[in-house]
Amino acid sequence: MQAQNTTFISDFKTLARTISLVENEAEGFEKTLESLRPADIPVIGFTGPPGAGKSTLLNAVIGNLLDAGKKIGLILIDPSSPFNLGAVLGDRLRMSSHFNNPDLFIRSLASRGSLGGLSDKIIEIVEVMKSYPFDYIFIETVGVGQSEVEIAGLADTTVLVLVPEGGDSIQAMKAGLMEIADIYVVNKSDRPDAEAMLNFLSTQLHINGKENIRILKTVAVEGKGVKELIEAFTSAKASSQNQERRIMLLADKAFKIINKNKMKGFDQKALYDNLKNTYLNKGFNLYSFTKKYLHSGSL
Repeated sequence: MQAQNTTFISDFKTLARTISLVENEAEGFEKTLESLRPADIPVIGFTGPPGAGKSTLLNAVIGNLLDAGKKIGLILIDPSSPFNLGAVLGDRLRMSSHFNNPDLFIRSLASRGSLGGLSDKIIEIVEVMKSYPFDYIFIETVGVGQSEVEIAGLADTTVLVLVPEGGDSIQAMKAGLMEIADIYVVNKSDRPDAEAMLNFLSTQLHINGKENIRILKTVAVEGKGVKELIEAFTSAKASSQNQERRIMLLADKAFKIINKNKMKGFDQKALYDNLKNTYLNKGFNLYSFTKKYLHSGSL
């Protein structure tokens, strides 16, 4: 059997072009995806509510890793999503001290209406980036909702960044919040109520039987706690829960790919016209109307 040609990306220009090819579904993008040779590179997700200081903290983390000679890939989710209240320019300005570093690759992605707040091509783009010899790949998203569920499935380790004053909002959404993170960070921990927040998180994790999850304190603008955070996600082991999330995310993606290909050539305008004409008849039933399409798959 002839070996399949594989793609290994060796420079940032080729990486950027390949990501654009995939993101825009340009001709040949599927063959490119099939030929990728992704490596086992740690993917670290940074998430949390706006104003928690995620970008500042991530900037400090990346600075430490670059100083240590590491190659870093960074994905910033574009504010076209209603879940993101920031700005691409703002994100890039926060990374300005590292922007021209030859070991750092930054890519901003548009959500393009994806309900989860992440780009609908995020899985494919991460696979493309894994075909370049990075030491770490970071993904930053915002908001607390479906985007966190998605990033928890995509990342090997999810870091949830919070602030001392966020206790009331966490209390309101703790049922989902306590499921997503592998590491909790209380940033701006020099502020009042930091210890109260730490105690609150510790209590909630104990109630949920997750005492093994680490809770860290940082002051990102001063670089405090950054090395401890790096040590935490470097030593974190992938859990069975992470694997289950990833399988669910991939299964959902596989369904969308299959559904999209099966629907190629389907005439939605003809469907509308047919439904409009049929709807005028007495006794219209939507399920009876759609049944013929389920059998034939076409008009």
